[in-house]
Amino acid sequence: MDKNIARNIESWIYEYVNSAHAKGVILGMSGGKDSFVTAALCVNALGKDKVLGIIMPNGSMKDCHIAEESCKELGINYYIINIQDIYNLFIGSVRKVTSDLNTVTTFNLPPRIRMTLLYAIAGSLGYLVANTSNLSEKEVGYTTKWGDNVGDFAPLANFTMSEVVELGLELGLNKNYVCKVPDDGLSGQSDEEKLGFSYDSLDKFIRQGIKDDSFDKIELMHKRNLHKREITSFKNNFENYFDKKEQK
Repeated sequence: MDKNIARNIESWIYEYVNSAHAKGVILGMSGGKDSFVTAALCVNALGKDKVLGIIMPNGSMKDCHIAEESCKELGINYYIINIQDIYNLFIGSVRKVTSDLNTVTTFNLPPRIRMTLLYAIAGSLGYLVANTSNLSEKEVGYTTKWGDNVGDFAPLANFTMSEVVELGLELGLNKNYVCKVPDDGLSGQSDEEKLGFSYDSLDKFIRQGIKDDSFDKIELMHKRNLHKREITSFKNNFENYFDKKEQK
């Protein structure tokens, strides 16, 4: 990886945030490498006083202590806000309609609550929300729609999981946190166990087009989760003034 990549990202963050006249940035700190690296890039770009971390356990959170330590290492202010009461209120409302709750509901609701909370705080402070997702997760849709896959700007959106690790090490971040095996903190399984393939296989396909024994699973997941990358709309034959104007 180009040694100047981190500096280029930081310059981009600085220019983007200042062009939006934002007072700072806020992001959810999960204890994972993505949020840690994103926060570090924002600190280098804007200064630690303009970066705010929010740790949002749903009752308990496996890596809560790592999220705290990550914030402390970066020197940023952070708050721990337990979303369990909000989660329970939502679940209670859903149960008024159906008692048939599955993992589509129980796994996806917390990330959506967290993002809503981030935007509520950001709006009050005049901050922007940093998206922490990476390219590997995006390509196979290993993310929650309207949850962790949104934000005002996304420093890592075009970097694979392995490249995020490289970035973290280049930034001199704690190796134990940057190289930690990723997991969702809910299922008791690592991300790779849940996916059924390794990030190494996925990243090699994304960057080099290498297809190993995992490719069929990767391709299937990519196709199934297209709706997470694009909003599908009906196409008609009505004339679009703006399209015509651009073609002239």
